[in-house]
Amino acid sequence: MKILVFNWQDKKNPYAGGAEVHLHEIFGRIAKQGHSVTLVCSQFRGGAPRDYIDGIRIIRIGKRNVFNFAVPLWYLFFGAKYDVIIDDVNKIPFYTPLYVRKPVIALFHHLFGKSIYLETNPVAASYVYAAEWLIPRVYKSVPIVAVSESTKSELVEQGIPEKNIKIIHNSVDHSRYSPDQNKKPNSFTIGFLGRIKKYKSITHLLEAFDRIKVEIPDAKLVVIGDGDYLPQLKSAAKKLKYRNDIEFTGYVSGEEKVRRIREMDVIVNTSSKEGWGLTVIEANACGVPVIGADVPGLRDSIIDEETGLLYHYGDIEALTALLFRYYGDKHLREKLIQNALTWAAKFNWDDAAEAFLKFIEDSVYDWKFQSKPQN
Repeated sequence: MKILVFNWQDKKNPYAGGAEVHLHEIFGRIAKQGHSVTLVCSQFRGGAPRDYIDGIRIIRIGKRNVFNFAVPLWYLFFGAKYDVIIDDVNKIPFYTPLYVRKPVIALFHHLFGKSIYLETNPVAASYVYAAEWLIPRVYKSVPIVAVSESTKSELVEQGIPEKNIKIIHNSVDHSRYSPDQNKKPNSFTIGFLGRIKKYKSITHLLEAFDRIKVEIPDAKLVVIGDGDYLPQLKSAAKKLKYRNDIEFTGYVSGEEKVRRIREMDVIVNTSSKEGWGLTVIEANACGVPVIGADVPGLRDSIIDEETGLLYHYGDIEALTALLFRYYGDKHLREKLIQNALTWAAKFNWDDAAEAFLKFIEDSVYDWKFQSKPQN
């Protein structure tokens, strides 16, 4: 098949996150099976107009803030030769069912909903909120892949038929993410891993860290990742008493990322919402449990009291208490570490790619069958 994917970014983009990891892991494997995969995404400074990554042909068009308007125009002129279109919905939708007369499959990571108001100004947030309001009206008859039970539930609540949705979880590359068998006890190291965005509420972790340092003097906090909220986060950290024990790594390579995760004792995810929590499974595969907010996505990837711990979003006292509990309870730590490894072992990209390819093939077959004239 000739597969065309629309996504806002490719994995070389400085704003790339879990959605881009997912895209390249899934469609890189599909390309290796002999299918032609083309990704159309937005431009970024230093990015070539044409590229080739993981067996995927990359076409970069339009600036990031207007990319969704460039997509229909590009498809009008160049889209006829493709067999199936993958609409990767992880920001403003592209509304491909309105103008594509080929099989369309929508991939949903998560919906922002009202959480978008935690990320940006009211005008921009209302734009995103209104764009998502149209989703059930535009995508109601389209086959959909959701990355978690929470995302599926949100789509069903909005009016998408449940029968149209298949869950294919995010996964992990076990050849890369694995525990350090020679890990030695050191200082109590807490980590955050992911894109640095305002709605991920990482300032909650900074406040909790400042509280636990009083009773755990050797505690350290390492924030791994880059994003547009990083300058503000660094400014917030400068106001803390124990700011010298907080490290911001910025962007790190894949190898450095794994090395850093292995050094952690626990990772905390304070986000107000996630699609699944790809970084949770990556951490678990390295033998590192995650404490996360009890929100959509994280409550799917973290099994409370089994593979990690959940707390009510925004409750900094509860987060602080869980960090103290994790630090002081050796039996709990050992149980969570072992269970996290077992849990992560259930997810691998090869299985996810096979499931996704079968879903594409079945959807294309159904579309062709339904398109045939009925005698």
